[in-house]
Amino acid sequence: MDFNPTSLAASGAAVGGIVPFLIGVILVGGLIWAVVWGRRQRARQPAPPRPEEQPRLPDSGPVGPVTERREPDGIAEGQDRLTPHQMGGDSSHRAADQERPTWNDNDSGGFGSGGPGRTS
Repeated sequence: MDFNPTSLAASGAAVGGIVPFLIGVILVGGLIWAVVWGRRQRARQPAPPRPEEQPRLPDSGPVGPVTERREPDGIAEGQDRLTPHQMGGDSSHRAADQERPTWNDNDSGGFGSGGPGRTS
C-alpha cells in the first residue's frame, strides 16, 4: 500500500474539513472583536445616574390626570373659514359647562357603527 501525504492533503475530504474550520475561526475572531469594540463604546458613555440624581415625586404626591371638556374657538359672524396656516397653536378653551354628555336613548350609536339605526 502506497501512502502519500501530498495526495491526502490535496483530496476533497481534507479541503472539506479545513475550509469550514477556517470560516469558524474567522467568525469567532469577528465575534470577539465585536464584544471588545462594544465594551470600549460602553466605557465611553456616561455612567447611569446615581440614586440621588433620579427624579423625585413632589411633596404633594403624584399628580393625577385632569379631565375636562374643551370647546373650539368659534368663528365670528361674517368671517370666512380659517385655513390651517391661519389657526393658532391651541384653538380651544375650557368649556363653561363641565358636565359630561349622557347617552341619548333615541340615538343608535356612532356613525357607521353597523347597527340598524333608529327602528321606531
